[in-house]
Order: sequence, then structure tokens, then C-alpha cells
Amino acid sequence: MDRVCLGLHERYGDIVKVAGLMGRPDMVFVFDADLIEQVFRAEDALLPVRPSMPSLDAFKHGIRKDLFGDLAGVIAVHGPRWLEFRTRVQQVMLQPRTAKRYVGAIQDTAESFVTRIRKLRDSKGEVPADFVNEIHKWSLESIARVALDARLGCLDDAPPADTQALIDAVNTFFMNVGVLELKPPLWKIFPTPTWRAYIAALNDITTITSRYITRALEALQALGEDKKAELGNDASLLQRVLVGHDARTAHILAIDLFLVGIDTTSAALASALYQIARHPEEQETLHQEVARVLGRDGDVTAAALEDMPYLRAVLKEVLRMYPVVIGNGRTLTEDTVVAGYRIPKGTQIIFQHYVASNQERYFPAAGSFRPSRWLREESPQCPVHPFASLPFGYGRRMCIGRRFAELELHTVVAKMVQNFRLEFNHPPLPYRVHPMYMPHGPLKLTFHAR
Repeated sequence: MDRVCLGLHERYGDIVKVAGLMGRPDMVFVFDADLIEQVFRAEDALLPVRPSMPSLDAFKHGIRKDLFGDLAGVIAVHGPRWLEFRTRVQQVMLQPRTAKRYVGAIQDTAESFVTRIRKLRDSKGEVPADFVNEIHKWSLESIARVALDARLGCLDDAPPADTQALIDAVNTFFMNVGVLELKPPLWKIFPTPTWRAYIAALNDITTITSRYITRALEALQALGEDKKAELGNDASLLQRVLVGHDARTAHILAIDLFLVGIDTTSAALASALYQIARHPEEQETLHQEVARVLGRDGDVTAAALEDMPYLRAVLKEVLRMYPVVIGNGRTLTEDTVVAGYRIPKGTQIIFQHYVASNQERYFPAAGSFRPSRWLREESPQCPVHPFASLPFGYGRRMCIGRRFAELELHTVVAKMVQNFRLEFNHPPLPYRVHPMYMPHGPLKLTFHAR
């Protein structure tokens, strides 16, 4: 898909129409940051609508209407129902000061991952070919600590059986959703094998996560109303949402966080570790910063993260060159003129962030991994355009878990570089969309103890 989009841009320019897809509306691909900004700002002033996911909507509000009822959640829904739910939960999710309260829990999970890697390494320090699955376990454990204030034991030597079952179900969900959404929707006519596997995965995700969520809710309910309202720094997101909202709202938010938070954050970390390993000079600069702030064995704190600009720059550069989601979009809610073309209401506008953020006109030497471009003292004008790199989206439909994803990634990368020198001693891995954009192949990194 990345190469297809690059080809469309090279052949046709900054705006490309793709029409005549069976069972799908026309799509317009936009590769220019000015045009991306125009559409984003115009649609955000209204009630922004993402291209729909009929398959997930059919599950939530058809097959499992018993659980979701009229509550939309934050994924694959639009309009007033989405806005109502998002408004309920966004104050808890998007305030930076809320995310910072979880540094301790995220630090504990990162430490557990460091310990896990020490055990996984062979005599040369190399981890097994299935290391990405271990990253999935770290991501799942991190989400549970934040959302439920629960330790699932994902990084233990003998993790619960539910752990791998949930990871497998999330992988199956993401591998099949693209087929169901982009190919002719035969599943609407009869239950195709892809549809059956997809629904089975969603049922597993819902069942397993609901089991943990229910336990957390029961523990909170047992505290009584006075105790539930006492929000200490270690209160879970579930507890914070429960103050002022009902249990179903908290339950559905937690399901959505598990559904989309595992693979996305895992892909970002896999890409970050791979790029750090392949760029020893940048890795050494990062290590010097981490050593200055944390020392040899110091803990990550909110203050420490604020004092590590190069760490933040490394993650920005990884997500510029290799955004986990290479594009997102809007379904136009009214007729719109873009680049002189009149585009009718209902057309899907696809913002191709991967192509935009790898263009020389926005990022000189765009094909080079240069975290320093994000440091003000090095490049005061970076980014050249604020809409040239948007790995978390924009506006009212920006990724609702952004603050927590950044916290998790910054913390775990800091702990990795504090404890290890990373290498990748194999031929370079290509990047593929499956379905997140990440290195394709065995991620057999070498972790040398520092």
C-alpha cells in the first residue's frame, strides 16, 4: 500500500481520484500538506466523519448490541452518538497532566520488559525471531496498568493463557478488517470465511477484556461511593471515568482501548527499536541524554521525560518516516472545492501521511533518519508545515489515546537505551502494511548489556 500511494503521487500529482470500486464510494487521495490542512480544518469545524467501518459497526450495534446498546464508543462510529461518547471521556484521556500520573505504572511495566529481554537473549545477546510477540505482551500489560490498574502478568515466564489468546485475536481482527473494508463487501450477503474469523476474533477480544474489566469494576464498586471518588495518582482510567459516568461508559471505553491500543503501540515500538539499532550514532546521542538524566539505574519520572528532548525527537522522526497508520481520512459532510476540483458530499478524502511526511519540500533529506531536525536549536523551522506529519491525526478525531501512547513509548525506549546497546545484525527489513506499518520479518535484535 505504501508503494501504491507513492506511485499514485509520482504519476498523478498532489490530488488523485480513485473511482468505480465495487460497493465503495469514490475516494480522493491528497498528498499536499496545504490541502490536507484545508480539509481537516473545514471538516473539524463541523462534525468530522471518518470513512466508516461497516464491519465493526455491524458487530458493535448488531451482533453485540446486548453489550454496546446505544453507546457508540470512540471507534468506527460517527455523528452525534460519537460526539456524545467522546465528550464524556476525552477530558480524562487527552489532558497531559492526567497521562503524567501514570508514569510510575508505565515505568514498572518497562522495567518488567527489560527483565524479560534479559531472559530471552541467547549467548550473543540476540532475541528470538518472534520478538514482536513479546512487544505485543508489553503493550497489553501497559494498557491494563493504565486502564484497569491491573497487572495481567503478560511478561511473566508463564503468562496467563488469556494473554496470548487476546494478542492473537487482536492480530486476527486487524489482518481481516482491511479485507472486509476494502474489498467487495460479500460478507453483507453471506458469512465469508474472513467474516467468520473476524467475528470470532472480536468475540474473543470482547469476552477476554470484559472479564478483566468486570473484575476491576467489581473491585471499585466494593470500595463504596466515597472511596471511588478519591482519585489518587494511581487511580485507573476506569475509576476516573466512573466518577460522573456509568459503568457501561467505562466498560466500552476500556474495550476500545484494548481493541486499537495493542497493535498500534506495538508497531511503533518495533519500528523505534529497529531504527535505533540501525543508527548507532543517533543511538549514542540518545544514550548520552538518557545517562545524563537517569543515570545508570534511575527511574523514569514526568520531570525526567520533560528533560529529554532528543528522546522525543527520536520518536517523532520514527513516526515521520514510518507512521504506524500511513493514512486516515474524512467523509465529506458537504460539497467542497479542493485544489480547484469540486468534490461532492459523501466522497472519502484520504490523507496520505506517509507520502506527505517523506517529501523533500517539507523535510530536507527526508529519506535520512535525522532526529536532530526536531530540535529547535538545530532546525527552528521544523516541521516546515504543521500538517506534513500527523501520526496521531488531527482535531476532534485525533487519536484519543495519544498522550498514553507517547508516555508508554518514551518510557520504554528510555529504559531500553539505559540498559542496552542495540544492534541489528541481519539484512535490512522492508516495511509492510500488515495492517500496521512496521518492519516486515524476524525482528532479531541484539541487546548488549551496558
